[in-house]
Amino acid sequence: MPATNAKKALVILAPGAEEMETVIPVDVMRRAGIRVTLAGLEGPDPVTCSRGVVLVPDKGLEEAKGEGPYDLVACPGGSGGAKALAASPAVREILAQQDKEGRIVAAICAGPLALEAAGVIRGRAFTCHPAAREDLQGAGGWTARPVVRDGNLVTSQGPGTAFTWALTLVEVLLGREAAEKVAGPMLIQQW
Repeated sequence: MPATNAKKALVILAPGAEEMETVIPVDVMRRAGIRVTLAGLEGPDPVTCSRGVVLVPDKGLEEAKGEGPYDLVACPGGSGGAKALAASPAVREILAQQDKEGRIVAAICAGPLALEAAGVIRGRAFTCHPAAREDLQGAGGWTARPVVRDGNLVTSQGPGTAFTWALTLVEVLLGREAAEKVAGPMLIQQW
């Protein structure tokens, strides 16, 4: 169990989220001792993801908001989930405040749609799933790298880059040694 002074992360789960992009970062960060809250956009009820897998949030977003601030806020992808996050005034507010205060903002796959809606990625280096790139043309700064860090912004491309993204989030919060300590037992050779 993480110490009470451990780093805190919020991962926001919306219907239609990509399962791997949700579970992998939550799992990897928890292995590193980060206190991760998986918050349901629409409340604490089970959420059906993009491939029909049902995930149960730790709590609803409204409750989770009151437990901030968080050292990191992450938005999984999945087209439907990302669009729901982008449409949510609460999510836009959380992301904008997180960025304004210089804390880590992260997104993967289509998740940067929510960052764009919150005004977080405009003019900054980022990446996303190639299918979401067209919707983010106005943001500028897109690159084809698997994971891109621009200051407090950490983005990634999709399910196949989820482990690299998750380990990068651990590295950003706790340092390279902590990330390597988590990667070893999972048999991740390079990230």
